[in-house]
Amino acid sequence: MTLEILKQVRCHPEVIEHSKAVSKKALELARRFDVDTELVKTGSILHDIGRAKTNGIDHGIVGVKILEDLGFPEEILKIVERHVGAGITAEEAKVIGLPPKDYLPVSMEEKIVAHADNLIHGIKEVDIDFVIKKWQIKRGYDHPSIERLLKLHQEVVGESISLDK
Repeated sequence: MTLEILKQVRCHPEVIEHSKAVSKKALELARRFDVDTELVKTGSILHDIGRAKTNGIDHGIVGVKILEDLGFPEEILKIVERHVGAGITAEEAKVIGLPPKDYLPVSMEEKIVAHADNLIHGIKEVDIDFVIKKWQIKRGYDHPSIERLLKLHQEVVGESISLDK
């Protein structure tokens, strides 16, 4: 049913395929935890629904609006709103033009979907080194989001990574 919703709102087929790959990875990661796997599955399929209208950093917020209009529960809305990167602080949100509030994943389900999305590039699974290098190039070597990424990886995957500086 959730894939049908992506089609109904006219998500690009590449976004749908990406969402399926993220869902597969998220469910794999979820096995390590006592979490609501249906919530992880639904949230991971719908995480990029906002890309039906924008490919900007605000696609999480746009996705929330779409899903609110469709009557989805708060738990799904939070996954969609907080999945971007390893989360966005209120200060960072203000700088990049989002409404100033924290968009940091809080629940384990939110963290799993956010990190599964980090570990999928298009439809291909990538390792954490690939993600770190991509973020360093895009955001700078000392951007605070990289430290959040490492902490999220430790929490969700159980693997500690240290950066060589």
